[in-house]
Amino acid sequence: MKNFGFTLAEVLITLGVIGVVAAMTMPVLLQNYRNHVVETRLKKFYSVFNQAIQSSIADNGDFTEWDYFDKRDEEAIELAFDKYLRPYLKITDTKKIPDKGLIVYYLSDGSAFAYSVSHNRDIMFFPNASDKNLQNFSNSDMGVSVFKFCFMPNDRHETWKYHYKKGLEPLLYDWDGDENTLYSGKDFSCRDGSVAHVYCTAIIQHNGWKIPKDYPKKVKL
Repeated sequence: MKNFGFTLAEVLITLGVIGVVAAMTMPVLLQNYRNHVVETRLKKFYSVFNQAIQSSIADNGDFTEWDYFDKRDEEAIELAFDKYLRPYLKITDTKKIPDKGLIVYYLSDGSAFAYSVSHNRDIMFFPNASDKNLQNFSNSDMGVSVFKFCFMPNDRHETWKYHYKKGLEPLLYDWDGDENTLYSGKDFSCRDGSVAHVYCTAIIQHNGWKIPKDYPKKVKL
């Protein structure tokens, strides 16, 4: 009888091939996982926040009449949020980051959103509310680990037309309605905006809260 088996060289070659395949596929799998988490939490935040707005409308009347908007100091922002929105959201914790000028509200899925202490128009959403993300982010992280939204339904100016009489929406200040300029050509474009890449959130929303294949950035957690 003959014993059939693999030689040491064959085993090493097989392990080498497996290692190469794993090295090629793991980054893709990890990025797909990150994309999925970001997509899921973005969609959930958008839905939950707008549900809170609708619940508050039922108790406090039409949001265009709220004494909520255009608050420009920390105390006024907190009081407005506590009155009109906090009762309708499941906030697990609240912290302040003075170095970044943020009031941060934590959610149960590990995400968080934040107001600037200088105004309550824009809202930053962090799919991963780690201290590192919250304390170290910059404009270059927009569309990567932090995403910009806006709730300002009472400004009739042309530059705010995509927010007028609407709830929470991805920030689309001064957008011209051209899908191409979400990517490039405007100050806030996702790929090469000169101010901050805040249109990135809208790109994901317009694709059904899925990160499209031509998305200009790699999201992080």
